[in-house]
Amino acid sequence: MSSELHTEQAAAVVGGGASGLIAALALAAGGLPVTLVAPPRAPDARTTALMDGSVKALDALGVWPLLRRDSSPLRVMRLIDDTGRLIRAPEVEFRAGELGLEGFAWNVENEALLAALDAAVAATPAITRRAASVTGIAETGTHATLELDDGSRVIAALIAAADGRNSPCRRAASIEVTSRDYPQVAVTATLAHSRPHRDVSTEFHTRTGPFTLVPLPGNRASVVCVVSAAEAEALAALDDAAFAREMERKAHSLLGTMRLDSPRGSFPLSQRTATRFARGRIALIGEAAHIIPPIGAQGLNLGVRDAATLAEIASDARRASRDIGGAEAMDAYERRRRRDVGARGVAIDLFNRSLLTDFLPVAGLRGLGLWMLGQSPALRRLVMREGVGPTSDVPRLLAGARL
Repeated sequence: MSSELHTEQAAAVVGGGASGLIAALALAAGGLPVTLVAPPRAPDARTTALMDGSVKALDALGVWPLLRRDSSPLRVMRLIDDTGRLIRAPEVEFRAGELGLEGFAWNVENEALLAALDAAVAATPAITRRAASVTGIAETGTHATLELDDGSRVIAALIAAADGRNSPCRRAASIEVTSRDYPQVAVTATLAHSRPHRDVSTEFHTRTGPFTLVPLPGNRASVVCVVSAAEAEALAALDDAAFAREMERKAHSLLGTMRLDSPRGSFPLSQRTATRFARGRIALIGEAAHIIPPIGAQGLNLGVRDAATLAEIASDARRASRDIGGAEAMDAYERRRRRDVGARGVAIDLFNRSLLTDFLPVAGLRGLGLWMLGQSPALRRLVMREGVGPTSDVPRLLAGARL
């Protein structure tokens, strides 16, 4: 084939995961014609806790009404020290009602999220979807050309690269990645349980990392169990019934008897950050730009903020008759996303390391910090607001406003 798609001031999004689909919808909402290049994807048995700002963005994009009934609110977040160390932190509860929110986040299975996003994309006339993979990228002064494996080309002024942790677009832009590996593995699953969760998300702090139970609709919860590599292997060797019993033990039977309700997953913990979030006409979105441990539910929420920020910058440039993928726009994207991603990465790294160390002063400081949060409503609200999302430089979509 030799067909070619080319529209001035058009955007191309590479990647059909949640970050890519949201980027395509956001750019289209900003008045841009969008070509979404996304080969078929594998099933995704994980879940995502969508923070309040992400929910507002999805609502502004018309997706949330398709998704709400499949989601469960996190009205209370409970932290429990289960390290067994000499110095233990007090139990702390954070209530969304203190911020006037129905929930800090809404937990949803990724397949339901992707189905809702796929439906919204299919219903958006400004988005053309191509079931293909990128084989090459070339840039000129005014546009970038994507070579696809079906023999066609897509020409666009802006490329949003949401093509995952091994991003071919990132490599094409010659962007390096800084890496930090942790001696931990996250084991994930969805479990049915006999007691109601009452919209409470519980995070046990253990010597190997957090063990988190996040509510899902019905008497179900998604589990993120951070353990050593050796324990992860031992968990993988268990049959489904024995695995569920071990999760119940780790949960101290808080939710009663447990039964496995999904395939299990596991992945080593690491932190990866691109040295640039944009170069030339390529802007990195989601895991192409950053990967952080599944602590504090920041992963996809950062990707939503990437997409919302890029769409805001591009739509503002279009209205001002400026180049949507030019140096001014890309520098603005780099500047606006670097601080948010960097601050979240540092906070999660420090928290994770505080659980792994046996150094008593560190445990004491962590305990003191949690005690202060329990004692001071003003401090607790400040921390909760920042945990839900950034309080400065908030993209319009995350405030529920249209582009």
